[in-house]
Amino acid sequence: MIKIQNYINGELVAPQNGLYLDSFNPATGQVHAQAPDSGRQDVDEAVQAAQNAFPDWSRCSARTRAGYLRKIADLIERQLPQLSEAESADNGKPLQLAREVDIPRAAANFRYFASAIEQFSSESHFMEGQGINYTLRRPIGVAGCISPWNLPLYLLTWKIAPALAAGNCVVAKPSEITPLTAFLLAQICREAELPAGALNIIHGRGETAGEALVRHPQVGCLSFTGGTQTGAQIAGRAAPAFKKISLELGGKNPNLIFADCNYRQMLETTLHSSFANQGQICLCGSRIYVEETLYKKFRHDFVARVKSLKVGDPLRAVHLGAVVSKAHQEKILAYIELAKQEGGAILTGGKAVRVEGRCADGWFVAPTVIEGLPNRRRANQEEIFGPVVTIQPFKSESEAVNLANQSQYGLAAILWTENLSRAHRIAERLQAGIVWVNCWMLRDLRTPFGGVKNSGVGREGGFEALRFFTEAKNVCIRY
Repeated sequence: MIKIQNYINGELVAPQNGLYLDSFNPATGQVHAQAPDSGRQDVDEAVQAAQNAFPDWSRCSARTRAGYLRKIADLIERQLPQLSEAESADNGKPLQLAREVDIPRAAANFRYFASAIEQFSSESHFMEGQGINYTLRRPIGVAGCISPWNLPLYLLTWKIAPALAAGNCVVAKPSEITPLTAFLLAQICREAELPAGALNIIHGRGETAGEALVRHPQVGCLSFTGGTQTGAQIAGRAAPAFKKISLELGGKNPNLIFADCNYRQMLETTLHSSFANQGQICLCGSRIYVEETLYKKFRHDFVARVKSLKVGDPLRAVHLGAVVSKAHQEKILAYIELAKQEGGAILTGGKAVRVEGRCADGWFVAPTVIEGLPNRRRANQEEIFGPVVTIQPFKSESEAVNLANQSQYGLAAILWTENLSRAHRIAERLQAGIVWVNCWMLRDLRTPFGGVKNSGVGREGGFEALRFFTEAKNVCIRY
């Protein structure tokens, strides 16, 4: 049993109330760790530590801060096996996925923003015959970073790295469902000799520790990734206090497939974009629209490929591991039943999966394909966040775009066509913050990341993240 601790002012400490939460291995259904059930006092202590550290940390040169970030990246890469095993055990995802994607990306986040802060420049504006203006970008102070359970270390570092690089001190709260790699990151930061208080990690529930962090008067900005409903609550608390907020929320992403696509590449990628990480990625393409002339062939081939996907023990060579919790498994299965009631037909999947051996009590769901579900039905409009996709034909380009945009969400979209003009034309019309053409999850960390409509507010990534974690100050000098 692993006893997780908070990370405050450079030290690993127990919660002041002495309370802990059980952390389950989704693949076995068994408790494998305990994490602090922190409260307001722990958050207060962490914020105070961050405030105390801010003057020295913010005055460090960009090169000095970048050096610490690169050292953390090196240590993450060095501890890849341990971190991958912890991520798989905590989240239920296949070990290979954690080893090849999640943990390397966590290191890349630190390494990228270490370089970005050294290239982040001020602007100047010449006023002919009068003077010159220049713009300073100054850190805000204490940044609150709240990350979700689906990509635990990947998304935690996506927030922490730019906040630290820009000169802020951070109080981070990872999901209480997947706390283990955040705890290991704290140990890495101690090994990297990150100055005490620059980063603080508080474990606990959203309604207690998270609420205290959001409401804390000394936290000047909040970066949150998670559900739309929780994001709305955070916005409601932050707005009256004039806090800067970045909210990366839900998605119900369309995948538009035209008959002139590279069929083999499309089929392989669509399989991945539908069910990677058990469909528990906000960027998964869960609504698949296929041009009518290609629909019958796609339906046959796609369903056959989905049936061949192996669900099982994440430590073995499988395509899908466990979903994150018993409650989440029940939610996914309830949406599948709802889809059937709303007129959808299950082409494959649609049920829980029992895995023999050590995973007999784990939480597994078969990859599911639903056909015939009207676009306006709840199961086609609400985020299921599991291995469930719907498929539907379309006749024209306009119909495809209209179907794609009939959603409260606007995070990402996927478009498959070899017609260059169509690709540009549709990409401009899709209501989404990200459009992938003939690919999925091809990420350049320099580009802005975020959504429109109920998928969030603001952008992360590249200089957008550094702008978010700083305030602009104009200095005007008259000749």
